[in-house]
Amino acid sequence: IGKDILSIKDMSKREIDFILEKAQWIENLSDKTNLLRGKVMASLFFEPSTRTKDSFTSACIRLGGTVVGFSDVNITSVKKGESLHDNVKMYDKYADVIIMRHRKEGAARHAAESVSIPVINGGDGANQHPTQTLLDLYSIKKTQGNIEGLKIAMVGDLKYGRTVHSLSNALSLYNCRLYFVSPPSLNMPEYIKEELAEKGITYSEHDKINEVIDKIDVLYMTRIQGERFPDKAEYEKVKGIYVLRKDMLKNAKDNLKIMHPLPRVNEISTDIDDTKYAYYFEQAGNGIPIRQALLCLVTGVLHE
Repeated sequence: IGKDILSIKDMSKREIDFILEKAQWIENLSDKTNLLRGKVMASLFFEPSTRTKDSFTSACIRLGGTVVGFSDVNITSVKKGESLHDNVKMYDKYADVIIMRHRKEGAARHAAESVSIPVINGGDGANQHPTQTLLDLYSIKKTQGNIEGLKIAMVGDLKYGRTVHSLSNALSLYNCRLYFVSPPSLNMPEYIKEELAEKGITYSEHDKINEVIDKIDVLYMTRIQGERFPDKAEYEKVKGIYVLRKDMLKNAKDNLKIMHPLPRVNEISTDIDDTKYAYYFEQAGNGIPIRQALLCLVTGVLHE
C-alpha cells in the first residue's frame, strides 16, 4: 500500500509472484466495476505512448476509477518552464496515484521523492519499464505454465531497449537461460551482463536469430528504436537488420511463443500473426489485468 513501482530491481521474487497472482484473480473476477470507485489516477505522459497510457486508462476506468492528466507535454505548464517537481507536486493534490512516462532516466524516482502519493513508472528513458516487465512475465507464465528455468531469447535493440533491460533483471530471479541476439553495436549493456553473471545466470550472445530459434521457449522481439540513437548514422546501419519470417520457424519448439512489446515496424512478418506461435497482441492485452492489480495494490484497495 502506498508503495512506488519504479524499477523491477526494487521487487523481490515473492512480490512479483504476488502481483502476478493478483492479476490472475482480477482477470477472473466476474464483477470488478467498483474496485477503484472514488479513486483518481493521474496519467502524466511527458513522452509519446499508446499501449502503456491507454491500457492504464482502460484498466482504471474498467474498475470504476477516473483519470486526469495529459499525453502532450506541449499543452502543459512545463512548456512555460515549470519544473518536474512542481508539476507532479500539483497532481499530488489531484489524484490518488500517478502514472508517469518521461524521456529522462531517473525521472520517475525524482517524481516519487516529490510527492506523497504512489508513483508508477511508465518508462523513463532507456532505463526501466517495470509494468511492461510484469505483463511480460504474466504472458510467459500464462503461455508456458511457469517461468522457472525457461530458455528465452531477446532480439534487436538490446542496448537502448528498456523493456529487455527490465526483463533480464526479472528473469534472473527465475533462473532462466538467456540468449541475446543483436548486432555488436546494440549488445546488452555490460553492467546488466555483469549482474547476470554475479547471479549465476547463463547467457550467450549471438548475431543471428537462426542460431537460437530451435532451442527456445520464448522469442522476445524488439524494434530498433531510432529515437534513442544519439547518432542517426548509427541507426541507419542497423535498422531493419532483423526480420522474423514464417519459414524461420520450421524447427521451432511446439510451445514457442513470440512476444514483442510493440509497436512493431517490420521485425515480425505479418504472416506470422495467424500462427500458433504469435502472442504479441495477447501480450499487450495482458497489460490490463497487470495494471489493474498494481492500481489496486498501491492505492490500498487490495491487501496481502
